[in-house]
Amino acid sequence: MTTLTETSVAGNDDRRDNNQNYPTTTAHKLMVALDVDGTLVDHDGHMSVPVREAARDVVAAGHHVTIATGRSLNATLPIIEHIGIENGYAVCSNGGVTLRLDSSLSDGYEIVHKATFDPGPALRALRKRLPSAKYALEDEDGNFLSTERFQDASFGVEAIGVDFQTMLDATAVRVVVFSAENTPEEFNAAIRHIGLAGVTYSVGWTAWLDIAAAGVTKASALEHLRGRLEVEAHRTVAVGDGRNDIEMLGWAARGVAMGQAPEEVIAAANEVTHSVFDDGAAHVLRSLLL
Repeated sequence: MTTLTETSVAGNDDRRDNNQNYPTTTAHKLMVALDVDGTLVDHDGHMSVPVREAARDVVAAGHHVTIATGRSLNATLPIIEHIGIENGYAVCSNGGVTLRLDSSLSDGYEIVHKATFDPGPALRALRKRLPSAKYALEDEDGNFLSTERFQDASFGVEAIGVDFQTMLDATAVRVVVFSAENTPEEFNAAIRHIGLAGVTYSVGWTAWLDIAAAGVTKASALEHLRGRLEVEAHRTVAVGDGRNDIEMLGWAARGVAMGQAPEEVIAAANEVTHSVFDDGAAHVLRSLLL
């Protein structure tokens, strides 16, 4: 395990000096997968100037910078715009939705892949074990259905309040379960007791559970894109902080965990950078320009 320390987070003058070292050929391009919350932005949703400028410089250098996030499409688009990605790809909903970004398109993007699943079995089992939890579901049309008017910034749209049966009957891209009354450990215990089958899931920082189709993770979507982009496996980089980043960090040749990441996330990485509050992502991104 390598710990990154003081890689430069250079200002504008230093960036101009480094421009001559930017890659210009396909053979030199990296595929750089970046988590959003806890990596590019802090837990208040703020992206610092050093992180934004470093990300923009890596994009300008011609690398394949790919956002890989648990956020849904509409919550991801502002981040893509903020760091200046006009053409390329993004992975949303923990691998459930893949976008092709193209500035010539009317919306600036198109959906090239969407992995859906039947949420009914998982929802029924979870509600028996966690009856007081709140449930939300991203459907195949990008709408969010929720119980108890459950809303989160990662949805990107206002959730539509529905009864539980309506959620059971929907086709899902992503299911979210949240409970202020439970701890992550209790969530893990409930999942072990239920034995969730036919889906992929990850428990967040709090009692927050993300569920996707079986076999669908950020890593699975990124590996598909790597083949499409014809990037060699040893030229992949990923940066993340959450349990939903574990597979992605293992997928990358250079997997970097944020300094505030849980132990199991750090264990999956090759390196550890500074925390999100100390611009850890900027240190990693600047190192790609050396």
